Amino acid sequence: MNLEGKLKEVPVFGIIKQAADKLDVPAYVIGGYVRDLIMNRPSKDIDIVCLGSGIGLAEEVAAALPDQPQVHVFKSFGTAMFNTEGLEVEFVGARKESYRSESRKPIVEDGSIADDQNRRDFTINAMGIGLNKSNYGILSDPFNGQQDIKRKIIRTPLDPDVTFSDDPLRMMRAVRFASQLGFDIEPDTFDALLRNKDRLKIVSMERISDELNKIILSRKPSYGFKLLYQAGLLQQFFPELVALQGVDTIDNKSHKDNFYHTLQVLDNVAEHSDDLWLRWAAILHDIAKPATKRFEQGHGWTFHGHEDKGGRMVPGIFRRLKLPLNEKMEMVAKLVRLHLRPIALVKDHVTDSAVRRLLFEAGEHFEDLMTLCRADITSKNNQKVKRFLENFDKVELKVIEVEEKDSIRNFQPVVTGEDIMRIFNLKPSKEVGEIKNELRDAILDGVIRNEWEEAFAFVKTAGEKKGFTVVKE
Repeated sequence: MNLEGKLKEVPVFGIIKQAADKLDVPAYVIGGYVRDLIMNRPSKDIDIVCLGSGIGLAEEVAAALPDQPQVHVFKSFGTAMFNTEGLEVEFVGARKESYRSESRKPIVEDGSIADDQNRRDFTINAMGIGLNKSNYGILSDPFNGQQDIKRKIIRTPLDPDVTFSDDPLRMMRAVRFASQLGFDIEPDTFDALLRNKDRLKIVSMERISDELNKIILSRKPSYGFKLLYQAGLLQQFFPELVALQGVDTIDNKSHKDNFYHTLQVLDNVAEHSDDLWLRWAAILHDIAKPATKRFEQGHGWTFHGHEDKGGRMVPGIFRRLKLPLNEKMEMVAKLVRLHLRPIALVKDHVTDSAVRRLLFEAGEHFEDLMTLCRADITSKNNQKVKRFLENFDKVELKVIEVEEKDSIRNFQPVVTGEDIMRIFNLKPSKEVGEIKNELRDAILDGVIRNEWEEAFAFVKTAGEKKGFTVVKE
C-alpha cells in the first residue's frame, strides 16, 4: 500500500525525507499516526523512528523548516521533539527492549525497524510508513494491522501474555483503544488480560488514571468500563465502583443493579458533554449506595443519605486514584452531594427560598447539575422518563424566575466578615462566622434583601443578641 498522496498533505514529511536522505538515515513514521492516517482520524502526534540518531535527524529537520522550531532534546532517552504548525513531532532511534518481572521499565538497546515494530503494543500501532526517497509512502505492516483495522479488533503483535506481563499498562491501553475506536479485543488477547490482571499492581496509579480518563472521554465510555470489569482490571484499582454491581432480593423486592445504572448515566452525560469532571460526577453519583443500602420491612430497599456520604467519599477516591485535589475534585463532590436536590423542587408549593439555596450551593455548576440529574433518569418506562424530564423543565423555569429576580447565584452578602469585625471591633472568631452565616441564611430565605441598610440592621441585631456592642456604623 502506498500512502505517498496522504503524506503530501503534511509538509513536514517532505522535509524529513530530504533530511533523512542527506544524513543517509532510514526513517519511518510509525505507530498511532499511521493507524489514524489509515482510519482517516485526525492526529497531531507524529512519531519518527530512524536507524541512527533520532536527535541528529530532529535537529536537521527543524533547521530546514520555515518556522525553525526549537528542538527539545532528552539525551537520557535518546529522543528529541519539536512543535510545528500544530503538530508535535518526536524522533527516536529504533530500539529493542527486554523486561524484568518486577518492573515495567525496559532495558533498551539499539535495534532494527523490525525490532521497533516487534516491541509495539498492538498490531494497529505497529505499522510504519517509509520516509526515504527509496520507499517514500510505502506501508510496512508485518503483523497485518491494516487487516485488523478492517476487522475492528485489538490484537498484540507477539504473544499477548509476554506483551502484558512485560508492560501491564498495555492492558489498560487495550481497553482504551477498544473504547475509543469501538473495536473488539481479540479472544486470545482478552484471555491474556484475565491471566495477567494482577500484574497491574506494578503500574503507577498516575499511569492507570491517565488511561482511565481517556476511556471516560470515549464516545460511549460504558463499553470501556464493561471491558475493564469483565477482564478483572477494574477490581484492581476501583473497588468502590465494582461494589455497585449486583442485585439483592428480599421478600420478592429487588433494587436495580447500580453498577450498570451508573454506566448508563455516564453514557447519558457523554451524549451531552465532553467535560471529564462532569463525567466523573456521573461515575461517582451513587458511589455510596452499597454503604447506605438498607431493607425496610413493608417498604423495600433504601439508600438514605447516599448523596451526602458519596460527596464525602469523593476526596478519598480522588486521592487514591491520583486525580487532582483541586477545584475539579470540589466540583465533582458538589455535584454528587446535590444530585437529588433538583427533583425536590418540582412540587407546586416549593418556596423561592429552596430555589435560592440550591442556586447558591450549585453556583456556577448549576447547569452541570441539571445535566447530571437528567442523565440519572434511566427507567425503561418511557412515560416515567418523559414525566421526570418534564419535571426538570419546571425546575429550570422556577430557577430562571428566581435568578432574574434575585441574582442569587454566586452571590456574596453586601456585609462581609471583615465588615462584621469592624462594626463590633472583633477579631476573627467563631461568633463572627455565626453572624455571617445567619446573615446569609436570612438573605437566602428572603427575610431581608441583599442591600446594605437591611443587611447592616440584621447584623447589628444579631451581634447585640450575642452581647456585642456596635462601635462603628
